[in-house]
Amino acid sequence: MAYTLFRRLGVCLLLLTCLQATAAPTTAQPVITVVTEELPPYNMTIDGKVTGMSTEVVEAVLAEAGVQATIRSMPWARAYDMALNAENVLIYSIARTPQREDLFKWVGPFAEMKMHLYSMPGTHYDIRTLDDARQYQIATVKDDVGEQYLVAQGFVIGKNLQSSNKYEHNYAKLKEGRVQLWISNELNAHWLVRQGSGDPAQRAVPQLAIDLGGLKNSLGMAFSRQTDDALVRRVSEALERVRADGRYDAIMRRWQ
Repeated sequence: MAYTLFRRLGVCLLLLTCLQATAAPTTAQPVITVVTEELPPYNMTIDGKVTGMSTEVVEAVLAEAGVQATIRSMPWARAYDMALNAENVLIYSIARTPQREDLFKWVGPFAEMKMHLYSMPGTHYDIRTLDDARQYQIATVKDDVGEQYLVAQGFVIGKNLQSSNKYEHNYAKLKEGRVQLWISNELNAHWLVRQGSGDPAQRAVPQLAIDLGGLKNSLGMAFSRQTDDALVRRVSEALERVRADGRYDAIMRRWQ
């Protein structure tokens, strides 16, 4: 008798567990694809791992938000296209411009960006306005904020702009004399010059500051438009907590 009752009780508990599992709502989080480019020291691949100042911020924020994702580095134009057209894509480090405002769901900013037209160390051009730069060949990165800005100002790819898919390629063009100028942000320009010259004291030579205005002089994260608003809010709130508790400042000190 006792064995029979025990067996029936076991069957009932098993049925109850199955019913609860069937009735339980699905709480699985969507798979997030995180994309970036090679923009040292913000984001870069070292020994097969994506790292950098912005990468560490993004990793800390996603961990704080409870979001698991793998970061993939690729040419900017490809990453940008994925963020424009695919679901649940997060792209960084990206500048927030009027042209891009309605294309993404924004988080940040989290890093300062000072844009200039640069030349090789030891060179100087008489460039006082953007119009003065039209006579020179300028290296750009396809679909990045610098190229988009210059195109909006009437510069033409294939005429006075030479577009490539990596910042390293632009610096190589500059060293080889194929262009006279390149457009980049300050940290990236100085980093590439130091790495390319082997001299830690070497710096890129700014010829003209490019003021994109307001938040557009900073970098952050952006989700594709197809991403759920609740997830975007959760990541935004996580960024604020990472800022508030000192983790953000610690990351900045390591890289600047």
